[in-house]
Amino acid sequence: MTTKASTLALVLMAGAASADCAADSGPCTIPGGTYHIVLPDGVTGPIPAILLLHGYGGEGLGTIRNKPMVSLMLGRGYAVIAPDGQPRDDGEGRSWDFHPDRPATRDETAFLTAVADDATARFGLQRDRMLLAGFSIGGSMTSYVACAKPKAFAAYAPVAGSFWRPHPRACAGPVRLFHTHGKADRTVPLEGREIMPGFVQGNVFEAMGIWRAANGCPSPDPQGTRSLGIYKIEEWTRCAPDASLSFALHDGGHSIPKGWAQMAVDWFEALP
Repeated sequence: MTTKASTLALVLMAGAASADCAADSGPCTIPGGTYHIVLPDGVTGPIPAILLLHGYGGEGLGTIRNKPMVSLMLGRGYAVIAPDGQPRDDGEGRSWDFHPDRPATRDETAFLTAVADDATARFGLQRDRMLLAGFSIGGSMTSYVACAKPKAFAAYAPVAGSFWRPHPRACAGPVRLFHTHGKADRTVPLEGREIMPGFVQGNVFEAMGIWRAANGCPSPDPQGTRSLGIYKIEEWTRCAPDASLSFALHDGGHSIPKGWAQMAVDWFEALP
């Protein structure tokens, strides 16, 4: 191995170690699963956090290795937590037991709450300042947690993932949620699609109606629309106290789009 290649290997190994359980090698382990965490440098006192849920076939460590996104969050003073979904039967990565009408091997809402509680106790985090976000199936998982237990986290930011059919009839209460989706997404289209008989992605616009009802928003029409870079953002402001609902559309496909991390953090920090 060349000197240059050896140096690169050491850098990659060091990066992987630091992305395990803070300074400890290997993921953090709790009953029911594992998670990875990176802490911001030089931050004292209780630290706010962002939990990021990976998509289908991914894993927490892969999410932590998204350097541009994670570096921005760390630079804003947040701990970044990447829980691990459950191993897939075919051994190809991990996923989440997100669908409420399918048998679950783990109570994912309880697991994610336990991750947040454990990280708070271990690393001095600010439990009431945690944003739960997720991509694709991780976005669906984020949506279902927000619907069932809206107070489990301070706010929610699903990306390119939402409810599946049958849609929830109603959610448990007001929530602070920022949904982001691409108009050209063909993996999780805005209008939904059937993956296999009885396994159907839901309609994102209908999901926004469910969120408006949960938040007590009197009108289906947004009270504000603005452009931010590649995004067109619709906002509902005449809703229940402490509720917040925003919907960001972009022209791209199935991805975490450019600028999402900064936009999500800015939105989270502007909440009352």
